Amino acid sequence: MTNTYSPAYLLCAEETLAAPPAVAMRYPEPAGLRWLRWQLGALWALSPALGFRQAWRVFTTPRKLPTKAWEAPALADARRRTVAAASGAIAVYEWGPAAAPAVLLVHGWEHRASFWRAWMGPLLAAGYRVVALDGPAHGASAGRRTTLTDFGGAVQAVVDTVGEVRAIVAHSFGAASVAGLPVRLSAGAALPRLVLISAPEGPRPVAERFADFLHLPADLVRRFAGHIERRTGRTADSFAVAAAGPGTGAERVLVLHDEEDEIIPFAEGQHIAAAWPGARLHATHGLGHNRILRDAEVVQLAVDFIG
Repeated sequence: MTNTYSPAYLLCAEETLAAPPAVAMRYPEPAGLRWLRWQLGALWALSPALGFRQAWRVFTTPRKLPTKAWEAPALADARRRTVAAASGAIAVYEWGPAAAPAVLLVHGWEHRASFWRAWMGPLLAAGYRVVALDGPAHGASAGRRTTLTDFGGAVQAVVDTVGEVRAIVAHSFGAASVAGLPVRLSAGAALPRLVLISAPEGPRPVAERFADFLHLPADLVRRFAGHIERRTGRTADSFAVAAAGPGTGAERVLVLHDEEDEIIPFAEGQHIAAAWPGARLHATHGLGHNRILRDAEVVQLAVDFIG
């Protein structure tokens, strides 16, 4: 079965189906989406176990999206290397003085390091070394499928090679991975600053949206949680951002979330900030799930927070 539609529409795509209902209603549903729903529904009716297996494959397989015009210059002057992770080779990009404290940028689902272009200039001007990676199965990194633990493990592998880390800035699925694992600095050092942008509250709400989007039974959520526990030895809820995130040891946490986020409801950002001791929530307006990454005021706010 072809993975025509993946959790990009639930986590970080800027496609029609990720638009608010008033916008999405102006466009017909793609035939490929209707076909995928029919295939998964038929397979589930035949065997829920087989249906779940295929749904999980769809859920964990990102598309390789074409490079956008504004991305192209982002990596031109980067120092490039690879880091070995359990999921395979991870592409890492670095800018700025090698001796400066690093700010690590972690992208979301179906994004890549170049999506952080708007952040590079302000962070370099503030005196930081900028480090970004392509997550497993994304960009130039190895793999075709990935999970939250694969992604978080790759971030941890990169962190272990970076030296002094001043901050981690993570978006959407990347934020869920950094906080849900959680990623930690070496030798038990405290992470001075953590910025979470458009972060989902945890795996269970994401699974609920996934089931609803593909018109699959609510039983998918139970199977999803059970599958995670069998694979990791941890409950799905233990990966929730506010539950696991304090394990990062972050001294200060900034949660950025748009009130009109069409992918991850603003209420989830509110819940994360309320449940994470000392976290600060900053709401934006009209930027949605992805444009928040390219807004100059948002970038400067985060740079000031990191400082």
